[in-house]
Amino acid sequence: MGSVLDPRAWLHVLRLVHFYNYSHVGQLRRARIGPGAKIAPNVSLRSGERIEIGARAHVGAYCSLWAGDESRIVLGEDALLGPEVYITASNYEIAPDRPVMTQPHREADVIIGRDVWLGARVVVLAGVTIGDGCVVGAGSVVTRSLPPYSIAVGAPARIVGRRE
Repeated sequence: MGSVLDPRAWLHVLRLVHFYNYSHVGQLRRARIGPGAKIAPNVSLRSGERIEIGARAHVGAYCSLWAGDESRIVLGEDALLGPEVYITASNYEIAPDRPVMTQPHREADVIIGRDVWLGARVVVLAGVTIGDGCVVGAGSVVTRSLPPYSIAVGAPARIVGRRE
């Protein structure tokens, strides 16, 4: 009973509601979302005004789409993101003799084509274009662009086949 009466517990609930609104609801309102797109309620967005989700795309549970301050993320029509996919259009450089928190940013658009399937826990880094019809296997880390209809797996992702 003591925990119910503890004001710190209620303050934490308010912080969670604020965070959820900031990273989910508010950002989702800013994104451009095509008709018929399905987005899990626990998807996290940053810079929603620079995120485009195509018609009939599906963004799975716990995905994170983090556009940069100037770079954008475009998800094509009929694309499918499995659970916990992380896409970022912003990254840090590694400059010598500089603390981690003061490293310069590198931003570049991320373009995911039409009819692309990214498996569970795929990571896509800034500047990558994934061509139409690609399939990326679960747990892969995409550091370079993939041509259309490629099948890629691994960390870093390598092309292992073609989807014809």
